[in-house]
Amino acid sequence: MIPADHPRYRSLVIRERMAAFAREGIVSWEGLTAHGRGEAFDYLIGERTTDSARIAERTAAAMLLCARHPVISINGNTAALAAPAIAALQRACGALVEVNLFHRTEERVRQIEALLRDAGVTVFSGTAEQLLPLSHDRAWCRREGMYAADLVLVPLEDGDRCEALVRMGKQVIAIDLNPLSRTARTATLTVVDELTRALPAITDACTTLTSREQAQLLDSLDNHYLLKKAMDEITARLSHALD
Repeated sequence: MIPADHPRYRSLVIRERMAAFAREGIVSWEGLTAHGRGEAFDYLIGERTTDSARIAERTAAAMLLCARHPVISINGNTAALAAPAIAALQRACGALVEVNLFHRTEERVRQIEALLRDAGVTVFSGTAEQLLPLSHDRAWCRREGMYAADLVLVPLEDGDRCEALVRMGKQVIAIDLNPLSRTARTATLTVVDELTRALPAITDACTTLTSREQAQLLDSLDNHYLLKKAMDEITARLSHALD
């Protein structure tokens, strides 16, 4: 029997939750594959928040607090995993929350928005348009939402949209357990941590950072350095995995 406070027990609970939401249509079947890929990378960092991820999470909070028009972009996996944490982060930083899907149907959008609202999220909804320079359904967003944002937090992102947002001149914060992914390497800042650990850490930092700390974090932002540190932490863990 795995103890309830063990990371592996938590993974099993999350896996069952994701499967249930897939049966409801909130999570796409492709989303389950993506979740499994993330789990594999979480094992590589020891199912814990690393030192480099803590720095990235505090930097993410500083970026959200200093942004003119921050937007948190939500897909099915993110809503299924962390709707209450999204609500808490929104309260802490004041960002808009907008649903944006790769496998988009109006029914899925309604389901995900309802799940978020039930968790206390104020969802920025309304008419979506094909505003992003993409050839798939991620192009659909709201003109006064993601399209107008100066900063977008994109948990569980795809590389195409991350690249498009950066080309549009937006800052992008990604939460991605794979430090080698196109998203991780393209984003302005990448948090290499599991979503349900990362969001509360960013929220906590939003409520505790001083103005001076915010400025220091923004001045020292170097995503390449943070990704390299994440790789160093993975390498160090693998080198002692059998000890």
